[in-house]
Amino acid sequence: MKSGSLGSYIARRLLQTIPVILGVVIVNFLLLQLAPGDLATVLAGEAGGAPKEYIDQLRARFGHDQPVYVQLFNYMKNLLFLDLGYSFRQSAPVLELLLKRLGPTLLLMGSTLVVSLGLGILMGLLAALWVRTWKDHVISVVAIIVYATPLFWVGLMLVLVFSIWLDWFPTSGMEDVVAFHEGWARFVDIAHHLVLPTLTLSLFYLALYARLMRASMLEQRGLDYVITARAKGQTERKITTRHVFRNALLPVVTMAGVQTGGLLGGSVVVEAIFAWPGLGQLAYQSLFARDYNLLLGIFFMSAVLVVIVNLIVDVIYVFLDPRIRIG
Repeated sequence: MKSGSLGSYIARRLLQTIPVILGVVIVNFLLLQLAPGDLATVLAGEAGGAPKEYIDQLRARFGHDQPVYVQLFNYMKNLLFLDLGYSFRQSAPVLELLLKRLGPTLLLMGSTLVVSLGLGILMGLLAALWVRTWKDHVISVVAIIVYATPLFWVGLMLVLVFSIWLDWFPTSGMEDVVAFHEGWARFVDIAHHLVLPTLTLSLFYLALYARLMRASMLEQRGLDYVITARAKGQTERKITTRHVFRNALLPVVTMAGVQTGGLLGGSVVVEAIFAWPGLGQLAYQSLFARDYNLLLGIFFMSAVLVVIVNLIVDVIYVFLDPRIRIG
């Protein structure tokens, strides 16, 4: 594939995603307007009550006294300049807060994708190669059990076993801030804290990819091109590695892109359990604080992440299957 055609394709896809992201922002904005209460009432409640005049002054300060369509217009106008507003709860610009929390979330998502895709593809491949044997049955049963187990229960059990009983891993946080680690020592410390959150978030997707990879491998092995390759005298190992495996990856890659939104949603639970300082924990806190500016910023950032991941998936598709051409 020529680099020019790939570049034009990426540019065209990015332009096509602009209406999608704007639609997500508008829908989320309107949904939050339907939610009961606002930041002014929350602050008044925490203070033990306040006169109606003071609450009205707070609403005017936050811009919540204007009609909904005026608030939406002002928000969209500011969004064009990447001005996501100000978090009066956190006393900081929303964009600054998001960029501060984006790194930990990307680290958790990246490690989860590597573990779940790597082990899931391997388990699915082995199950397909050992089809209808006891090894295949063991892998399938384990995948079903893991798939059906609630995420929060897995996280709590991992904390109970590996943090409290065995004391192998820390219970919460991203790093030991009081140790003042630098360089390689800090890298090891963060990796040590990352193990349990990654394992918790990976298990569900690992089981999903394993089952999908097994089904895809078995489907590919029954197609005409595999029968033709066998008739030409190619070995099963060569057929599997050069033809079947590559084509079987396509639905797994597709599912990985589709599940990006679910991965972000799952990170809210995992980050709450392990006090991981990412976007998920920030969303959890801002929801109960009625910090709508911050929530809208998180929704916007999440939509952008999903769009970027799906664009990467489309590009990977082209390299996995040479029959796919970019028009």
